[in-house]
Amino acid sequence: MKNLFLLVFLASFTLLSQSQTQLDYYLPQNTSYNSNIPTPQSVIGHEVGKWHVTHDKLAQYMYALDAASDRITIENRGTTFEDRPLLLLTITSPKNHQNLESIRKAHVDATNNNNAVNISEMPIVVYQGFSIHGNEPSGSNAALLVAYYLAAAESDDVKNLLDNTVILFDPSFNPDGLQRFAYWANTNKSNNLNPDPNDREYNEVWPGGRTNHYWFDMNRDWLPVQLPESRVRIQTFHKWLPNILTDHHEMGTNSTFFFQPGIPSRTHPLTPKLNQELTRRIGDFHANALNKIGSLYYTEEDYDDFYYGKGSTFPDINGSIGILFEQASSRGHIQESDNGILTFPFTIRNQFTAALSTLEAAKTMREDILKYQHDFYKNARAEALKDNGKAIVFGNEKDAASTYHLAEILKRHQITINEVKSDFTSNGKKFKKGYSFIIPKNQKNARLIQAMFEKRTSFQDSLFYDISAWTFPLAFNLDYDENVSTANIGNEVTDLQLKTGTVTSKSNYGYVMQWHEYYSPKALNTILNANIRAKVAMSTFKLNGTTYDYGTILIPVQNQSKSAEELYAFLTEVAKESHLQIDAVSTGLTDGIDLGSRQFRALTAPKVAMIVGEGVSPYDAGEVWHLFDQRYNMTLTKLDTESLTRTDLSRYNTIILPSANLSGSAAEKLKAWVGDGGTLIGFENTVRWLSSNEFMKLDIKKLELKAKHISFEQKDDFSGAQLISGAIFETKLDRSHPIAFGYKNETLPLFRGNSIFINADKQSYNNPIQYTKNPLLSGYISKRNLDSLANTVPFQVQRLKRGKVVAFTDNTNFRAFWYGTNKLMMNAIFFRDEL
Repeated sequence: MKNLFLLVFLASFTLLSQSQTQLDYYLPQNTSYNSNIPTPQSVIGHEVGKWHVTHDKLAQYMYALDAASDRITIENRGTTFEDRPLLLLTITSPKNHQNLESIRKAHVDATNNNNAVNISEMPIVVYQGFSIHGNEPSGSNAALLVAYYLAAAESDDVKNLLDNTVILFDPSFNPDGLQRFAYWANTNKSNNLNPDPNDREYNEVWPGGRTNHYWFDMNRDWLPVQLPESRVRIQTFHKWLPNILTDHHEMGTNSTFFFQPGIPSRTHPLTPKLNQELTRRIGDFHANALNKIGSLYYTEEDYDDFYYGKGSTFPDINGSIGILFEQASSRGHIQESDNGILTFPFTIRNQFTAALSTLEAAKTMREDILKYQHDFYKNARAEALKDNGKAIVFGNEKDAASTYHLAEILKRHQITINEVKSDFTSNGKKFKKGYSFIIPKNQKNARLIQAMFEKRTSFQDSLFYDISAWTFPLAFNLDYDENVSTANIGNEVTDLQLKTGTVTSKSNYGYVMQWHEYYSPKALNTILNANIRAKVAMSTFKLNGTTYDYGTILIPVQNQSKSAEELYAFLTEVAKESHLQIDAVSTGLTDGIDLGSRQFRALTAPKVAMIVGEGVSPYDAGEVWHLFDQRYNMTLTKLDTESLTRTDLSRYNTIILPSANLSGSAAEKLKAWVGDGGTLIGFENTVRWLSSNEFMKLDIKKLELKAKHISFEQKDDFSGAQLISGAIFETKLDRSHPIAFGYKNETLPLFRGNSIFINADKQSYNNPIQYTKNPLLSGYISKRNLDSLANTVPFQVQRLKRGKVVAFTDNTNFRAFWYGTNKLMMNAIFFRDEL
């Protein structure tokens, strides 16, 4: 009888949940709606919430609104990796649309110390963005309703709102991920909705729909700006400088609804206190709106405003107010939760309600928020004025490309940068014209510059929702000085260009290529895959007045598959495409090892595979895939764990295993392959797996965490304070070791996000990378972990029969902007036989 009652209840609830997908479940009923504006159902073919909207249907509806409404204009700002459009709707009154560019210019001009601006007559600008994580779909599905409401509602309140507000409306931050998740949820939906969380509908397959095409968490890319989706939204942000930016997310099914502010003690110190006070006032509007529909919510818990690379925090260092919404996720259409049966329409309604309460707050608080933005830049200019005559210089005299890519990020953030007037030295580092740039401190975005360049090691709180350090020149492994004279400033950079690659001349003897430049691996891969013989120098030498470092690549002219003329033409194109210089030589005699020396070792083309699938971190795997595919134009085969034991691995000489924990059968398969001569490269958590499965013998420190005088209430904070959520540490390099080829300095900053500490090998030459005695450069680490980290090693390589196993405790490819350590993995691949 009990089970019968439950079945009847669920059946009736299913019918109820389906009936709730009507428009009147979501929309305010205190207004009439323009019948000439198409409803979502009339375009996408179903009521909002019945199915998960696919991105193509979402885009189709947004174009339909643009065609029907004089309140909306639409633009396609670019495409994703999968060629989906990155749409932006501008929503405001018809009158404002007629003067939109004038409104934008006046809005931005007001941040440029224009005291003549009359705030009382200025519209406020709100950027509303949805579902940057594709499997958090209630945001983008709510976007259908928000856009319809703003286009069709005819009340005086809505007309007044549109007269006083310009809304930049991004219906899907992550089109590729949204499409992937919608496919999963829809293809696994039953006609009789099943709330059982064990159902396949609520457990999407690896890698899930959260990420974009290359499996990136795009909500961490607002500051690095490495992805096409990020680049268009950052361009929009700086073009308009919105006053409020909202970021609609989802969280665990058993939660309720969260809105900011987050935990007060975890706000970045560079964020003005007034920012958080205004955020709290805006929160009152959310609370009032959610109260009216009876939804539970909370604030000032769980989340923080520390890392400026998140969508809800990036605005805070740019004079705006970022607001995070987190809605409990149904992860499908209907699911059991601690708060009862959670339906997809209910999650959509909460997001819709918060979107409207944001606009109500913007309209009501318009003058206060506009004044806050103007004062933010006024105060920033006053602070910057104190640094007039001072500048930041950054560069690498041997690597123009890495320097360029940091400059590229700065330009995307509309930070003024200049050329170096002429070569100069500061603090023992040479800053070479063409290989360095200089940033005047006295400029509008001085606070953003400080946030990107600062090294911070003291904190109010010891817990972080995301990373605690992101110092950009350290991420790029560039020399820099934060206090040089502006007397070194050359022309402002208005047209940033990557250095043109060249071959110095034609040779009938040979060519040499230094390994310092960022795109050296791209060049070598092209050379080797064209069946051109190449060798690597295991020692330094001098030739024609130039000192050639460890890792220099030699390409002989004789006995190649191409004639001397063909080889010259081929290398000219390689140099051009890889933005580096290849030097022609006419003799094998050098000051040091001669070009025919045994210290030049023959290289073979890499045949690389990477293991992906269940048990592997999709973030780490995606970063490797992106690096190969987008930066170095290298072929990378992705091997799924599900079929690994059935795959012929003999066609690969290198296999990469990102942070992972695989089965015993996979371990045996890989061990046999390594034994036959393969090179296995493992990162982060894979290190423990390699050790426990006897691929290599590692002396990993065992750390015991003992709590003293810690209450039950404090236990989560106590254990959380021991996490290394993301900080930067100094290592010392043995530059003669192949893993360090291409690095000119004796030290290298590494990003670390785990507590895997390997004791150094007894033989010093087996520790080519080692943490220094006092390694912390920037970020948070507990004293216990810092003491444990000192003098340990992040890299080890050991033989296993005929093959080799390489272990990195750290992620050398973190979030695609840690350019400075990309070459470590490339060295392990190209110079695998010499490790």
